[in-house]
Amino acid sequence: MAKIADKYFSADPWKVIERGFNPAYSRVSESVFSLSNENLGVRGFFDEGGTADSLRGCYVNGVYELEDLPKSYCGIIDKRHFMIPSADWLMTGITLDGETLDLGSVCFDEFVRELDMRTGTLSRQFVWQTKSGKKLRLTFLRFTDMLHGDRAYQRITLEPLNFSGTAELTSGITFDVKHEGRGVCYWHSLRLAADKQSCAVQARTLASGQEVFAAALLSVSGDPVQDEKTAALRAELPLVKGTPLHIDKRVVILFNGLEGDALWQAGQSALRGTERVSLGAALAAQKVYWAEHWRISDVRIEDESGGEDQQGIRFCSFQMAQTYNGGSVRHNIGAKGLTGEAYNGHAFWDTETCCMPFYLFTNPRAAKMLLMFRFNTLPQALKRAKMLDCEGACYPVATLNGDEACDLWQHASLQLQPSTAVAYGIWHYALVTGDQVFIREYGAEMLLQIARFLRSRAAQNPQTGEYGYFGVMGPDEFHMMVHDNAYTNYMGKRALAYAADVIEALKSEAPAVYAALRKKTGLKEEEVSGWRNVSEHMALPMMEDGLIEQHDGYFKLPHIDIHAIPVSEFPLYNHWSYDRIYRTDMIKQPDVLMFLYLYSASFSTEVKRKNYEFYEPRTIHESSLSPSIHSILAAELGRMDEACKFFGFATRLDLDNYNRNTREGLHTTSIAMAWVNIVYGFAGLRSDGGGLSFAPRLPSHWSRLGFSLTWQGRIIEVEMEREQTRFTLKQGEPMDALIYGIRREIGTEGLTVPAL
Repeated sequence: MAKIADKYFSADPWKVIERGFNPAYSRVSESVFSLSNENLGVRGFFDEGGTADSLRGCYVNGVYELEDLPKSYCGIIDKRHFMIPSADWLMTGITLDGETLDLGSVCFDEFVRELDMRTGTLSRQFVWQTKSGKKLRLTFLRFTDMLHGDRAYQRITLEPLNFSGTAELTSGITFDVKHEGRGVCYWHSLRLAADKQSCAVQARTLASGQEVFAAALLSVSGDPVQDEKTAALRAELPLVKGTPLHIDKRVVILFNGLEGDALWQAGQSALRGTERVSLGAALAAQKVYWAEHWRISDVRIEDESGGEDQQGIRFCSFQMAQTYNGGSVRHNIGAKGLTGEAYNGHAFWDTETCCMPFYLFTNPRAAKMLLMFRFNTLPQALKRAKMLDCEGACYPVATLNGDEACDLWQHASLQLQPSTAVAYGIWHYALVTGDQVFIREYGAEMLLQIARFLRSRAAQNPQTGEYGYFGVMGPDEFHMMVHDNAYTNYMGKRALAYAADVIEALKSEAPAVYAALRKKTGLKEEEVSGWRNVSEHMALPMMEDGLIEQHDGYFKLPHIDIHAIPVSEFPLYNHWSYDRIYRTDMIKQPDVLMFLYLYSASFSTEVKRKNYEFYEPRTIHESSLSPSIHSILAAELGRMDEACKFFGFATRLDLDNYNRNTREGLHTTSIAMAWVNIVYGFAGLRSDGGGLSFAPRLPSHWSRLGFSLTWQGRIIEVEMEREQTRFTLKQGEPMDALIYGIRREIGTEGLTVPAL
């Protein structure tokens, strides 16, 4: 693997720590120190702003703007939507002794910034020395309320070290924020208000017409300050030498579908509600929330890495819990979460294939809500299929609201991964949770419409009579407009078969539900047999030794030594011409290996080995999901050194800036897959064979690995050591599981199995 770590943060099991400020690393730190509660997201920028390089991003999940595109060919969208920054609730200005605080220009030392994953807080501390010699220690604390999605908090502590005097503070709310890539502020204010201790702004987006209310209540009194898009307070702060002064700010941001006076009144009521909750009380509740999260989701590693593996996996779990917790069916998981504006805030097919397992095994309700997002946006998927001259439902490649937002035809029109991923997600959810009610009420209809699309998009090879998908792009986005992409064909094959199974089961087991679904969708019985026929005759070219060709003609492509590519040329999209990328056998991310992972039980170890050995040396890992997939397969094949190498890359992709683009925001897929990497890779968990199975393999530099997971209402604790693994049922009824291929019962008394 050609990429190397860029070490910067201090290793700590529960914190991410930055000691000293490096302006050149400013945006990387801002991404890593991002906070969110699914509804509100904020990058780790300095509260007071300044001249240091920064992306000052505060985001409200689901807020987007619209942009018209030139009319193009049929099937290509003419309007796209994209995430925009919203109300800046950390707006702060501090002046002392005639100077304005700006870490890009003032004198300061003892700088420390910490993300505490046990409390969900970000703190920053330093000593500011003015030109006249006054020393002021400043501490900034912030957190987004995990229990109340519309609330956030800020505390500023000023401690004069060698003087007494007065400082001036300006604090408020502003919608005067620009989308960095477009350089435009997409807000106009509707109403502003400010008094001695509070300020509020209500604003509307220019084109999409979405309204947001934002307000703040401060613990000090000041004079109101307003302009077109900003409401703030300016206060004189009396400072006494050696005595810390705390300024607390309680924030409410509402985006709930209300408009006009109704939203304003709801916002004012919500702000008054914060008067009954001090910052200290909110922080105490926050600690309880995170303690419960870690009870289920913590991964405990005892190793020889100096704590880097432990820090890395906790960082990943922490960010996943922040990014999404199932609070709303109108949310999905953007490629950057709420940590940056790259990828326009869009969600991709990674949600169901890569992100969902984390929630399935730690927060099943959240997994269900992700699928409910797809159900609620089924009408848009139906329209998209018609745009592509197909039947049924084609889910979008990139979206915030369910509409296709990708204007690159080679992705939006050629990639079928979102639709097959939704089908896979429904199948996997039903396996892990046993929730057949969901299948009957929601899943069956989605599967039916996805199957219609996949059937209408498939075509027959006139020479072989087999079905396949022509003119597509698989997960490996370095090869487009190919025929019989193995991933696309196989995922389509499985989705069609599963849809047929579900509809036939409904017909026999729930005839009333089946009749209602037929009436709603106009389903004809011959359609189901048609799906099964295409599935059973789908092409999947495999050589006699088990090697699967990624797509028709792949084996004929010129070879390139990916390890000869200089690190300075990554990411390739920024350094290579677009067409150059498509001319070799270099792979962006796993394609064949991806479906061997997703449907692991359907392929032999030897088939996995043959394909891993062929495709791994050709994969450049330009996608963040890539390292974990390779790590999981490497562990299964007994290649533990490779598995550990890929695991370190996946777990610390952002912490160590492997791709040199963390500055744009975190890689949510890599973060999700790092957790999966632990349980699928080193614990050998598999859940696609009809039950739960384990094949623990502890890395040589680890002495212990522990984690918990849920399975059909149960909580199972797994403790791996060098000589043995112990499974204990913490909640629910005893159950059977395959461990090293042998069926064993896991109960409350625990089961200890010797390591192989």
